[in-house]
Parts: sequence; C-alpha cells; structure tokens
Amino acid sequence: MHSPELASSWKRSFEEMNLKREVEDDKNPSPSPSALPSSLPSSKELCPRSYQWKVFEVAKRRNTIVVLDTGTGKTMIALMLIREIGQTLKADGRKLFMIFLAPTVHLVNQQFKVIKDSTGFEAQEYYGAKGVDEWSAKCWEKEISEHDVLVMTPQILLDALRKAYISLEMVCLMILDECHRATGNHPYTKIMKEFYHKSVNKPKIFGMTASPVIRKGVSSSMDCENQISELESILDCQIYAIEDRAELEVFIPSAKEINRFYDASQFHNLDLKEKLKSSWSKFDDLLLNLQGSPMTQYKDMDDKLKALRKRLSNDHAKILYCLDDLGLICAYEAVKVCIENISNAQEEFEFYTRSSSLCKYFLQEVLGIIGEYLPHDLSSDFYEVKCVNGDGNYLDSGSNILKAVDMGYITPKLHDLLQLFQSFGVASEVLSIVFVERIITAKVIERFIKKIMYLSHFTVSYLTGSNSSVDALAPKVQMETLESFRSGKVNLLFSTDVVEEGIHVPNCSCVIRFDLPKTVRSYVQSRGRARQKDSQFIIMLERGNTAQRDQLFDIIRSEYSMTDTATNRDPDGCTLKAYTIEEMDAYFVDSTGASVTADSSVSLIHRYCEKLPGDKYFTPKPFFHFTYVEGMYECKLTLPPNAAFQTMTGPASKNSHLSKQLACLEACKKLHQMGALDDHLLPYVEEPSQNDIIVKSKGSTAGAGTTKRKELHGTTQIRALSGTWGEKLDGTIFQAYKIDFSCNIIDELYSGFVLLVESKLDDDVGNIEMDLYLISKFVKACVSSCGQVCLDSEQVRSAMCFHELFFNGLFGRLFIGSRSSGVRREFLLNREQKSLWSSSNMYLLLPIESSGILNYDSWRINWPGINSCASVIQFLEKKSQLSAGNMNDDTGNPSPCSTGLVETECKSISTILFANNSVHVNNLKNMVVLAIHTGRIYSILDVVVDMSAESPFDGNADVNSSNNTTFAEYFNNKYGIVLMHPRQPLLLLKQSHNAHNLLVNFNDEGDPLGGEALQTSHKTLNEKARTYVHMPPELLVSIEVPITVLKSCYLLPSLMHRLESLMLASQLREEIACTTGSQISSSLILEAITTLRCSESFSMERLELLGDSVLKYAVSCYLFLKYPKKHEGQLSARRSWVVCNSTLHKLGTDRCLQGYIRDGAFDPRRWVAPGQRSIRPVPCSCEVDTLEVPLDSKFQTEDTKVVVGKSCDRGHRWMGSKTIADCVEALIGAYYVGGGLNAALHLMKWYGIDVELEPALLDEAIATASLRTYIPKANEIKTLEAKIDYEFSVKGLLLEAITHATEQELGAGYCYQRLEFLGDSVLDVLITWHLYQSYRDIDPGELTDLRSASVNNESFAQVAVRRNLQQHLQHCSGLLLGQIREYVKYLSGSDDASNPLQGTKGPKTLGDLVESIAGAMLIDTKLNLNEVWRVFKPLLSPIVTPDKLELPPLRELNELCDSLGYFIKEKCTNKGELVHAELRLQLIDVLLVGEGCGRSKKAAKGQAAAQLLKNLEKRGISYSRSASKRRKQGGDAFNQSNNEDSSESIKTNKKQKTTGMQPCTSTSLTNNGLENACKSKLDTPVIKSINMKKGGPRSSLYELCKRMQWPMPGFESKEERSRSPIIFGEGSERRDGFSSFISSISLHIPNYSAMKCWGDHRADKKSSLDSAAHAMLHELQRQGKLIIGDS
Repeated sequence: MHSPELASSWKRSFEEMNLKREVEDDKNPSPSPSALPSSLPSSKELCPRSYQWKVFEVAKRRNTIVVLDTGTGKTMIALMLIREIGQTLKADGRKLFMIFLAPTVHLVNQQFKVIKDSTGFEAQEYYGAKGVDEWSAKCWEKEISEHDVLVMTPQILLDALRKAYISLEMVCLMILDECHRATGNHPYTKIMKEFYHKSVNKPKIFGMTASPVIRKGVSSSMDCENQISELESILDCQIYAIEDRAELEVFIPSAKEINRFYDASQFHNLDLKEKLKSSWSKFDDLLLNLQGSPMTQYKDMDDKLKALRKRLSNDHAKILYCLDDLGLICAYEAVKVCIENISNAQEEFEFYTRSSSLCKYFLQEVLGIIGEYLPHDLSSDFYEVKCVNGDGNYLDSGSNILKAVDMGYITPKLHDLLQLFQSFGVASEVLSIVFVERIITAKVIERFIKKIMYLSHFTVSYLTGSNSSVDALAPKVQMETLESFRSGKVNLLFSTDVVEEGIHVPNCSCVIRFDLPKTVRSYVQSRGRARQKDSQFIIMLERGNTAQRDQLFDIIRSEYSMTDTATNRDPDGCTLKAYTIEEMDAYFVDSTGASVTADSSVSLIHRYCEKLPGDKYFTPKPFFHFTYVEGMYECKLTLPPNAAFQTMTGPASKNSHLSKQLACLEACKKLHQMGALDDHLLPYVEEPSQNDIIVKSKGSTAGAGTTKRKELHGTTQIRALSGTWGEKLDGTIFQAYKIDFSCNIIDELYSGFVLLVESKLDDDVGNIEMDLYLISKFVKACVSSCGQVCLDSEQVRSAMCFHELFFNGLFGRLFIGSRSSGVRREFLLNREQKSLWSSSNMYLLLPIESSGILNYDSWRINWPGINSCASVIQFLEKKSQLSAGNMNDDTGNPSPCSTGLVETECKSISTILFANNSVHVNNLKNMVVLAIHTGRIYSILDVVVDMSAESPFDGNADVNSSNNTTFAEYFNNKYGIVLMHPRQPLLLLKQSHNAHNLLVNFNDEGDPLGGEALQTSHKTLNEKARTYVHMPPELLVSIEVPITVLKSCYLLPSLMHRLESLMLASQLREEIACTTGSQISSSLILEAITTLRCSESFSMERLELLGDSVLKYAVSCYLFLKYPKKHEGQLSARRSWVVCNSTLHKLGTDRCLQGYIRDGAFDPRRWVAPGQRSIRPVPCSCEVDTLEVPLDSKFQTEDTKVVVGKSCDRGHRWMGSKTIADCVEALIGAYYVGGGLNAALHLMKWYGIDVELEPALLDEAIATASLRTYIPKANEIKTLEAKIDYEFSVKGLLLEAITHATEQELGAGYCYQRLEFLGDSVLDVLITWHLYQSYRDIDPGELTDLRSASVNNESFAQVAVRRNLQQHLQHCSGLLLGQIREYVKYLSGSDDASNPLQGTKGPKTLGDLVESIAGAMLIDTKLNLNEVWRVFKPLLSPIVTPDKLELPPLRELNELCDSLGYFIKEKCTNKGELVHAELRLQLIDVLLVGEGCGRSKKAAKGQAAAQLLKNLEKRGISYSRSASKRRKQGGDAFNQSNNEDSSESIKTNKKQKTTGMQPCTSTSLTNNGLENACKSKLDTPVIKSINMKKGGPRSSLYELCKRMQWPMPGFESKEERSRSPIIFGEGSERRDGFSSFISSISLHIPNYSAMKCWGDHRADKKSSLDSAAHAMLHELQRQGKLIIGDS
C-alpha cells in the first residue's frame, strides 16, 4: 500500500488476457479441477489467483462487498460469479438474467467489453446516450430475452424499475462496481431502498470497491465502523477484505508515493486584480442597468440578463483563479478560452445582441489589461513559447523560466510541474495523468504545454466530465480522448476527477495530483490509476502550507483506519445490521407495477412538461408557489396551459421541499388517471389504435406508401364488357351505343359504328364526346345511347365473323406459321374460333350504314358489309383447305382464280379479276381488299396499267426481296403460288398500319408531354404507314365494306381505351356507392385514378393536391372536437398517422384500389378486340395464377431495374407503392370537387377513416370557450374584430386564438396551440380549393408551387403584419416582442441594409396567430368554410399568382442547371452555430462559386444559390419556368444537352448518310488546352467498367459528367432506310430490319475542347445513342481524360 517495494516476479499482463480492466494473471498454481466451475461457456480462459478464489468462494455463499485495491482484479471475481451463476441458470433452464452496474458511461463501456470477451454469455451495454430513456416495454422485453448480462449505469436500472420494465424478481445476480457510492441520494441507494429491500425474491449482490468510505475521511475508528456498517446495511452485504496482503504486495504494482513541494507565489498581482475587478464591476453595472429597461418586464429577458451577469461573474472568477494558481500567461489563455466559449452566431434580435456583446467586450478589455503586464511577444494573439536561444522569449532557458516566475508570468506551482515534465526526459513510453480540480485549469495548462517547444515530444490532451458547463466535453470526445490515452497516442493527460474511478490504463506510469484530493476515496482511486511497475504517485504541496499538510495527513490516516477496519472485521462475529424499510409516499399502478415516489415525482412532472409543445419563446415547465400558514408549507403547482390540467395544490408539510414533492406526486397521480401518463408512468405517447381513427388498419409494412418501394398488383376486370351471349343459341338482346365520327376537315369521312354490350352503361359513360388527334387534324367521336338491339343467332354469328376477320386482318394476323419457320401455315379462323373469345371481353363493334344525313336517331347496322366479311371467311377457309391438300405438290399452288370461270387471258382492263369475283375498273377506287396469301387488309388507290406480274420486281410489295426478277417469280418462290393471270395490270394498294395512340394531341406545342419530340415521333410512324405496294388482283379478295369503315377502325382502339377507362371509373363509383345525392362524374374519377405515366392530358396530381388538403382538414376537425383535452402535439401525431402515405396505402389496398389505377401509357399495339388474337403477347412470369396478386412481401421490391407500368397478359403490373396512397387522396379530391365536403366525408368513411362528427362535440367546444372571461380584453377583441371584419359570437374563442403560451406567467390556462392546429388545415383547404378553381389549365407541379408559396408560415406572418394583427397578440416574451418589432421594421423597408434580419423570416408565432384566428372562426361559424373564406380572402390578398410566383433560390438554381445540363457541387461546413455553404457551378468557360452562411444548411445553401443566380443573370443566363418544364417532361432521361443543342437533339436528321464508326473530332478552346491535358493523372477520373446493357453507356457518361462537372452531352440522331434487310447483332441478339439509326454525340469539356463522335448503326434509336456514348467514353480515354478499368 504506502509502500513496500513490490517483488519483481513474473506475471501475465492484462493485455494478454484481453481483459480490459483489473483482470491480471499470474503463475500461481490453480485450484484443483474439482474446485473449478464445470462446463463454463468461455471465449477466454480465466486464471484467478488464490486470493481471488477466496473472495469468490465467500461471494458464492453470501452477499459480499469486496474491498481490494485498484488493480487487484475485482472484475475477475465478478466474471467468475457471472460464469458460475450463469451456468447454473442454463442447466436449470430458467430465464433469469444478471445485471452489472457501473456509475459512469466510461466504466459501462469498459466492463461491457470485458464481460463480452471473457464469459461467453450474451451481453449488452445501456446508457442514456443510446436513447434508452425513450425505450418502450417491448424494447426492454426484447433486450432481456436476447441477453444474459445487462451492463448499465444505475440510473438506467432505477428508471427501468420505476417504469416496471424490469423487475428484480427477474434478476439473479446484481454486481455493483464502485459500490461505495451507495449513499445519500445516489441511484445505487434508491435502487436498494425502493426495490431491493422490498423484493421477495432478492438477487445475489456483489459489490466492488477500493474505498468503502465515501465521505472526506473518518474522524475515528468508530466513525469508520459506522460508515462501513451503513454501506453494508444498504447493500445487504458484508465487507470482505484480504487479511494476508503478502500475495497482493507481490503481484499488484503499488505506485511509489512522492510529495513534491513548490514555493508559494510571491507575486500577488494586487493592482492587476483591482483593474480586473473594476472592469468586471463596470460591465456588471451595464447589465444591471439593462435589467431596469422596459424589456426586462418580461421574464425571459430578465432571465437572460441574470444568466449573462452570472456568466460574467464566472468568467471573472475563472480568470482570477488561473491568475493565482497558474500565473499571468495562463490567465491570458483563460481569457481566450472564455472568449471562444461565446457563440459567434448572430443573436435573435438587437436587445439580445447588445446585452450578449457586453460579456465579449468585458473579456476583450480584460485581455488587453493582462496583455499590458506581458511582453509584446507573449501577449499577442499568435504568441508561441519556443525553445530557440536569442529570440526574445522568456521560457527558453532555465534562467528565463525563473525570471518568468519572479515576474508572475507563471507560478512556482506551474514551474514545478514543468520541471517535473522535463525530468521525464524524451521517452515516448511515458503515460502520465495530471489530476486538477477545475475544468479551466485542465484546458489552460493543456494549451500552455502545447506551446512549449522543449516539451513538444509530449502529446497533450485534456479530459473533463460532460456536465452543463460551457467548458465541458461531449461524451464522444471524452471516449475518443480516453482511447487515445490508452493506446499511447496521447501520453500527457490533464483531467478532472472524471477518470479517478475504475478507468483502466495498464501502462500509466505516473499520476500527478496537481490539486490535492478532497476525500480519501479520491486519494485512493487516483493513486490506483498508476498501474505500471515502478510507477509514481506524485502529490504537489505548497511549501509551508499547513492546511494542505493537515488535509493530506487526515486522508492518509483515514485510509489506514478504513483498511484496518475492513481487514480486521470478523465476518462471522459482525452481525449485518438489518435495514429498516422506510415508509415513503408513493403511487403505484396496479396493472404494471410502475411506481413514482415523492422523491421522483418532481423529475417526472418536469419530464411531462418537456414533452408538451413549445417554441423558442416558450419552454413548457411547471411553476411552484409556496404559502406558509401556521408552521406548515403548502405548494401550489401550475402546469403549462397545454397540459391536461393547470393547477394542483398539494398537502401541507413541515418543509417546503417536501411540500413540493407531495404536490408533484398528487399531480402525477391525476395525470395518470386522466391518461396523460401511461401505465408505465411516462408521458403518453400517441400510437395508432384500432379503436381510434383508422378502424380497419392494424399498421402497415415498413416502406409502404414510399416512392422507393414497388409492388406487383393485378388489374380489375371491367364488368360492363363481360358477357355470356356467345353461348346463347337463340339470339341476344344488347345495349346499343352509337359512335359517330366527324373530322374537322369536312371532306374527311368516317363510318359510324355501334357498340353492343350486355350491360347498360352509366349515362356519363354511354353518352360522351371526345377528340381523337391525327396528323394535322382531329376527329370528334360522339357516343350516344340507342336503347336495346336484338340480334338473332345468325346475325350474332355474322357479327363475330366481322370481328374475327377485320380486327385480325388490321391489327393481328389471319395466317399463322410460315414455310421459313418450319411451322405449317394455317388460316387462323380454321381453328376453333371460340378460343378467340373470352367472357371477360365480350362486346361487338359493328359498322353502321351511312345515310348521308346527320340524323343521330336513325341508324342501321351495315349487315351487307358484315355478311360480306362472313363470305370472305368462308372463301378463305375453302382456299386454305385446298392449299393444305396441295402442300406437297411440286407444281406449287394454282392461282386462286383458276376455278374454271376464266379460261383465257383477259385482254381488256375494264374488268379486274379478284380471287373471289371480278370488278369493273371504275369501281376499284377505295375498295377494301384482303390479300389471301398474307391475310393483310388494304385499300385500292389505283390500277397501274403499265405494270403486270411479268414486270420487273421492284421490291415495293408486301415483303421485300432482292432475289426475284418479276412479280410472278417472287410469289412463286415465296409462297409457291403460280399466277394464272400474270398479265393483269397490278393494283396500287395502301397497306394497313398499326393503331396509334390518338388520345394525345401531338400537334399542340404546349402539350405537357414534350410537343415537338412526340410530334416528330408520331409523324415518323405515319410516314412509315404510307408505304404503298403493287399487287396482282388475283391474290386479293374484295370486302364489300366502304373505306370509311376501314378508316374508322383505326380510331376504335383509342376510343375503346377511353371508354374502358370510363367504365372502370364508373365501376369504382358503384363500389363506393355514394348516397349523398351528389353524382360524381366518371370522368372526374377517371382523372383521380390516372397517373402521369399514362401520358394523358389529365392526371391525378391536381386532385391529389386538393384531396390531401381536404383529408387533412376533415381529420383535423374530427380530432380537435373529439379530443378536447389533448394538446397540439398529440393531435398532430394522430393526424400524421391518418394522413401519412403508409396508412393511405393500407386503406387503398384494403379497398383493392390498386386494381383500378391506370399507371401505364396506352399501347394501341397491345389493344385486342373481341375475336382478335394478340400478336404482341406478354406471357405472365409473375408466378401468380390468379388475376389478383396477393399482398405479400415476395411481390414487393426496391430494385430500380424493375419496370413500372408494363402489364402482362393477365394484367399484373409493377406499381410504385406511393401511387396507391396518391390515388386515395386524389379520389377524395374528386369527390370534394364533384359532391362537396359531404361526398368527400362519405368516401373517407368508405375507406375506413372515421371522421364523422357529432353535433354535440361542436356545442361542447363552443360552450367551453364561452366560459373564458374576456372582459379585461374586451376593447382588444373589439378592435381586432373590426380589423378582420368579423364579429365573434363566442369571444372566448378569439381570446384563446390570440393568447400565446407564455401568458402562463400571468395565469392564463389556455393558449392558441390547439386552434392553430385546426386553423392550419382550414387555411390549407381554403387556399388550395381557391387555387384549384382559379387555375385549371396550369401544370400540376406549378399548382403545388402556388400552394407552397401561399400556405406557409412566412406568408401568414406577412398577412399578420399587413393587417396589424401582431398588436393584439397576448404574450409575455421580450424575445418575441423584439423579433416582431424588427420584422415589422424590415417589412416596412426602413431596416438598415447593413444589418439584415436573419434570413428575413418572420417569427413563427405571427403565422400561428393567423392560423389560430382561422381555427377560432371555423368553430364560431359552426364549421362554415364558406363564411371563413369570405372573411379571410381579403385578409390574405394578394394571393400569389403564376406570374408572380418565385421559387426558392436553390430550387430555381437546380432547375436552371438541369435545363442547361450543368451540375452543381456543394460543400457545407459547420462553423460554431453557423453553417457555411459553398456551391460550385462549372460553365463552359468559367467556374462560378457562390457562398452563403446561415443557422441551417438550407439557409446557407439558399444564400449561396442566390449569389450564383445573380452571377448567371449578369451573363445573360436566367431561369425560365416553361423551358425547365419542357425539359423535365420531355423524352429520354439520359438525352440531355445544353440549351444550344436541345432542339437538335430530338429531331431526326435525314440530310447526311453515314456508315460505320466515324473518327472523333476535337476542337481546342484555349491555347493551354494541351497543357491542361498533360496534368498529372492523379486527377483523372476512373470508372471500373462500362455497363453495356441498354442505357448503360449513357448512364456511365452521365455519371462521369456529373462527377467532373462537365455540361451534359448533346445527341443528334437520324434514321436510314434500306430496301434490303439489315442484320443487327449476333447470336441470340441477332435481328434484321429495314430501318437503322445512327447517332452523334458532342461533349464540351471546360477549358479543354469540344469533342464529337459518331456511333454505329443500330436497330433502334436508344441503342444508337448508347453506341455514340460508348464511342465518346473510349475517345475520352484515348485523350487521357478518363481511365476505364476493364480496358
């Protein structure tokens, strides 16, 4: 102990065992195997010494407090106990657990690692920084079930016990590290008193300490005995200490204790101290004068000034302390430390700035005063103390150091410490801890030592606790510093008492007590940090200071007495003093066992208040008022106005402290009974409940309703198109809907059609008009109901034949198989025709006769034409059978006309012979024909009299070939057909084409889908379709239908798609079955279920925006009235659950809404009419046999490669999860538009959202408000009513609306927070509805921006100031008043431009005031939204309009750069309380940099963006919303270019013909371009490889440009056609075609050159773009601008 020299025998080091604390090993013989615990789970073998075994055996038998010196291995004994008891538990199969308590986070972390590494049991650590305080019962249940040993601070356990999350009945072993702390109000004591001693099944207790005495010392052996007995009694343990210390002294290193004396300081600095005191008095008086200003009538202002005065006094005291204890230089450093602690952030308003600056001015003045007493080189802000001879510094030699001491620059005490450090030499292995009393001492000496060059071999740091002091260190920094010291990175550590206890640093060779220890515990513990052999424990004492000598003597004497008492106690002779269980005031919850005592009730009340809503002007907290009557104290507790209740008076008590506790205990009891505290006695946290708003939702899967998640869903079948009439033999009655087409070009005629369905359609589905857009014209389609039509079985059969022939001939194939494919060629309709019809898609589209008179009532089905189709089918069936019979005939197939009817060549051209008849040449124009060899339908343009089948084959037939000399040879070679009349003139035919999407107006320049690009695409398709062919007449069958029928057929896919969509919407409306009397149009519902991906002229976005506001309003009203006792925070939480996307997604899927959503663009090529066989099948690969897809996690993904919106033939398609939530809101918006609020509420009820209001709830709210006394504020209210032009029926509502929570100080029991919650939703829905109605034609995104600009706190704050409403705000905050005044001044334009308001944002309270008035008015008008809008519309005016809309600078900059193809790089750094942002924008010729500074990252980036926008504007580059919009909505995501090339990039270039890969060109921009290219390759970007999948090369190039801040490349593409097939690709990728695309790419590298490359020919445009991008990437590599990893 104090000293014998330790024997130098061999021992295993702590590190070898990997035990982080106090677990050393030796070579003592281990006990016999029988003594070892058997079958212990272990990751490390434990080798205890004999004395550890002795303690272990005692601890097994009884509760024990082991008293052993630090470093003797107490933790080893604890590990042995854990293993022994843990193994017993596992053998018994009982689920109990063990708890290891350590008083500090450092020790918890240290002991957890030891237990985890050494026991083999599942262990975990717990402390406040892990968020444990907010854990629920489920969290604790999980932790307990998964772990065997819980390592935590005692406060964590105490809280968990009080909340009934943990019961000591579940604990089998509790280990208390540093158990001497179990005294007074320490959590150790409370755990034992409140829970352990009251438990029936108590856990085993094992305490560990090096000093069982906690007080300063012991006055006598009896005092020592009493302290030890008290500790034993509390912990229910008996002390055990090792009597024979021989083994301890051999194996445990004991530090050599040295008392080092220094001289008392002779320099008292009296005149300097007087100057410092004078300066402090001056500034303190200034603050005192400010306390007398009018602003300090407000408590927050008064508190602020009191805090500033206290800080001024503290700083003065710190400086004086350093001056006395360390000297002038360190005092100077202390001043600088104090200045650094003052925040550089701009204060909230001028009064704050003025008062706070006084502290800074004081410190700056003090810095100057002390600087006058120092030489110039030492007092400058940049001084260094160097060890360089002759440089004028004072501490470069021994004589100068002594001189510095004499001058008072450093004190003898500090000088002696420097000498001590010098004596260590330059050995790097020295690890030394210097214990100081104050944080400022640690900080100042650390800074001072770092500036002394001859001590530069030391790595210095300091460590303090994480208390509320401005000098304290954050816990993370503490941990990092301690770890650096352990590892040796830091070898000189200045520390307060934070590391005295338990911290294990095995290599620590020296502990210096710069300041004396205050207690025997501190003395013993700090000495114990010196763990190395031959280590030193140095105590610095002032020479001649008897007080210090006596203090140290008492400590040493107390240690001897403590050790002697602990060692010589007879465990068997000493009876454990029984602990007397004290009766304490407490409240228990029967259901859980949670408890709160009078002692803990105060902190619980404070915690409850902390959870209440507050703002920067109001911190919810309780107030206590004491009255003293007849020797007794009575406490009145006042809670914040948003608490469940406001006042509570507790029972009388003999002292004020207890009366406060009892009042809080009563309040806790009442709060629990009211539901404000839950059954674990914690502030009630709102959680969704089945019994609350969402009746049918039990919660949602994680990620539901997010954009990231994609889900597989089915498509709802349209019931109106299903039918069973195909199975009837006796005819069918149909509902008939006539379809008339009229073109805007009068000469363009289209045949009418009739739609026959089994079910009657709703009126707004069966009677509609719509426009279909073709190239340079449009056709108006008019659908009207025509009653019922009865068709007999023969007519039904003929109608089905028309469908099968016409729709397969136009949009499908009538012949399947071919000679080249090896599949037998067969006429489709020879097969079982029933397979072409499905009961889910059973309707008829039949042509009607054209009467030439516009009489919509009279119409007839064109039966002659329909019957003609039936005849053609019979003819083709017959010919198909003949062809099948001659299949193997080498002579080939005879001509279809070789029927014996015509035996001689037709010399005359007046009659043309067809396959089925002959027609006069004058009747051929516009005749509809069908090619019998291909099944394609054509229309005849002309007779080519100068060409016949014997003419040279020109390739201009239905299929191209270059191996035939004449038409006759071509048909013989290709189809085996021998023409019988080869000399007949050929017919010029217009071939049929694919159907197109005619629902989008491609000719509209302003179309939201990209105008020019889509028009170009559309035109190209139509130009392809106008390819004409020459055909021998004998290969054609005439169909007796007018060409107008053929033209109309191309309109039918788009028309039917729209009709089907309306039917789906009507079907959904029927499901919802609104009974409000309002008819919601199917077109409105269709809009609500249509996404942007559909590329329609409408989408759900506008309705979604409105529906969001309506839902928020309805839910807010319901919650406000339903829960009058819940505060704004609880109401907001509940509202958030209801309106959040995950909840809406659940509601939507519960109602199978996903099946109704239209989420993909109409692809007319996949449209299939009844009786038609699809030629573009998409087989289902979803592994789902049903039409509906189960809601299962295996059908959910976040894979970005999954394509959304494309459905398989079963209707399964991937859909964004958020789309469903959006649709839920959009439908609410549609019902609000179509049927008002009642209809929207009905829909919400259908969803399962209960927002139905009981009138009594509204009456109750009005009655409650009417009880508020407003007489004192009558004039205030009358004036305010005049300003807003509305007189309240219930004045109490308006009074509540204008009362801020700070009025609590004046006794107000209410505030505007609840009304603000309601008013927020009121203004939201009113303004959104106004914008929705006012701007019907603007883009949905712009509508969203308009709402964002109108519905925000800043906008409402400006309204409040414009109408002078702020004058009526009732509050008690000087800060709020000051900020309001400065904001009003700013808006009036009189603010000094040199001192702008922070971000020019209004106080949130002003916006809240406007919202709360709106909420109060809604209640006063009994929920009359129209009346509220009547009042508020003029108040809010002018409401922002599209032409006045301004985007936030950062958003504007991002959209501008996106439209130009530029990238922005951002860098944000924290500088104190401010954030500094730097935005870099690389243009082609210059790099622009914008900088900003603000309290938040958003504000700082906004300032920087505003700078860049101004700079761009000077260069003629400005933001255009329309240009940005066109760019966002146009074309390929990767096909971005700068503004000069953007138009060219989407046009098809046909001027130049290029084949193969072209060399890249590069144009130098600057003279030094080559020099820049020759820079070091260190900056050359590297990509691992080029992704060669579709879009991959473009993606790689795009990411490269983004990383390097190069402008986006521009693309140009052109299409080339060939009469001969072109082969693309190889192997399985091989394909042929007659069109190819080739693209060029241009890239502008700033300060280098402009580069241009060509790609290869590709079969499609996107592949050609990839080829060009691939070429550019390799060219960049060739020029040294890129490194490709796989090259």
